[in-house]
Amino acid sequence: MSIRVETDKDTGVALVTLDRPGRHNAIDLAMAEELCRVWRGFRYDDSVRAAVVTGAGTRAFCTGIDRGAEVPQPSSPYSVDDPLIAIGPKANDLWIPVIAAVEGMACGGAFYLLGESEFVVASREATFFDPHTTYGMVSAYESVYLAQRMPPGEVARLALMGTAERTSARRAYETGLVSELTEPGGAAAAALRAAAVVAAYPADAVQGTVRAVWSATEAARTQALAHAPHLIALGNLPPERQAELFTSGHGRGGYRLR
Repeated sequence: MSIRVETDKDTGVALVTLDRPGRHNAIDLAMAEELCRVWRGFRYDDSVRAAVVTGAGTRAFCTGIDRGAEVPQPSSPYSVDDPLIAIGPKANDLWIPVIAAVEGMACGGAFYLLGESEFVVASREATFFDPHTTYGMVSAYESVYLAQRMPPGEVARLALMGTAERTSARRAYETGLVSELTEPGGAAAAALRAAAVVAAYPADAVQGTVRAVWSATEAARTQALAHAPHLIALGNLPPERQAELFTSGHGRGGYRLR
């Protein structure tokens, strides 16, 4: 199993840990399916009233899709199969509050999880970046999720600079992606404390509030996400060319932190 779930029955808070530290908690197809099962399972467990999602270790929260995952694609340019499309709680119709706790790197497909969390707590040493453009891929879903939290110019810079630049936790806090900064190693504990507070409140009121906040941007987000498959089909390099750029070390010559 690549997902660990620990539930504190006293507080009603579940800690969901992406547990592939040797792969920087990158998501393969098995982990994607596990995440769906976890979120959907919480819908039927009234003892879980809030959740925290984090990554094992301190090197990475999540680095998106595992590059070794085999993801077959339909031949039609009008269809794209995205294995990460349903890894978040909202995609699984779960409305308990979910808080993300970030240590280390969060990049690429990690933004699916951050984008469907109520808020993000991060270590001061956390960094955020999106490698898609570096390797000839369109940052579509990731950019849409980020645009719900950050000013468009900040989203554009993060997405377009690819692997050449990483957004620091401080900058992410200043621009709205992160709501609280902690000392290194303290993100999960801080997120659990916040989750315990929220979990102590009446569940129906809390879930209704989560749904209300989500609905504030739902129409724009849904419309934007509808364009994502076509943009990806049109703009992505062929998989073999992407692999060439990745294995050649393109874009790995160092990065600038901002």
